[in-house]
Order: sequence, then C-alpha cells, then structure tokens
Amino acid sequence: MPSPLRLCVRRSPASRESGAGVLVTLRLPSDVACIEEAVELVTLHCLAGHDAPTRTRFRLQVVLSEALSNAIMRGNREARDKWVHVRAELGPEVIRLEVTDEGPGFDPHAVPEPVGRERLDEADGRGLYLIRKLVDAVQFNEQGNSICMILRRP
Repeated sequence: MPSPLRLCVRRSPASRESGAGVLVTLRLPSDVACIEEAVELVTLHCLAGHDAPTRTRFRLQVVLSEALSNAIMRGNREARDKWVHVRAELGPEVIRLEVTDEGPGFDPHAVPEPVGRERLDEADGRGLYLIRKLVDAVQFNEQGNSICMILRRP
C-alpha cells in the first residue's frame, strides 16, 4: 500500500527581481521513500508548458534525485523531525533548483571526485560528481546545507 501523501507543492508567480516566471516550492520529510514522488512532482512542474528534450528531463531528474538523497541521508541523517526544502525558479531560459536540508552542512570543496582508481570502490562523492557534470552551474551556501543548480533550457 502506498504511503499517504506527505508532499505539498506550491506553484506561484515568481518575484519580478528573480527574472523567473514561476516559483515552485516543495517541502518533504527526511524519508528516502519520498524521493521518487518528489522528483516526479517537481519535474512535472518544471517542464509544464515546455517542449523539453529527453536529455533535459533526464538531467533534471538525476540531479534532483541526487540532491534530495544527499540532503535526506547525509544532511538530515534521515531524522524524522527534519525537512528538506526544494525551490525551483522557472524562467524561459533556465531552471534554477535549490535543495536545502536542516543539517549542519559540509564543505563541498573537501569532497574528492570519485574518478581515480583508489576511489572507485568508495561511495562518497558520486552524487555530487554527477550533479556537477549534469548541470550548467552549481553553487552552495556558506553553511553547506543548500545547493543551487542551474539548468539551461535548450
């Protein structure tokens, strides 16, 4: 039996200062079982009204899934009393995704890329590596508990 709905998506006009046309927000519990549903909902809203190529849909789904997994498992350590917040600013040329957890944060520059022979068997850093390769730009807040990913629309 599927779990009861625990996700709430809000879609509204974005502020004029952001340059985006639509703002989509989502708050989800620190439960990995919610990731698939969250990715589906956010993807649906991000690509609504656009003829998005399969490549764009794939990139969006992978980076969002990886960012949510990291936020839930590493940031919030799956604590049931903590939440993950997703914010998507949708413009005609870009999708700006922000995923924020309630954890202490980390130093993204201290995470080595998992591409050397000595790192192939280690799980750390793979999600962040994928995100960096699939988005057009990535930034972290100073605390390290929020990632901002920019995807250009084709």
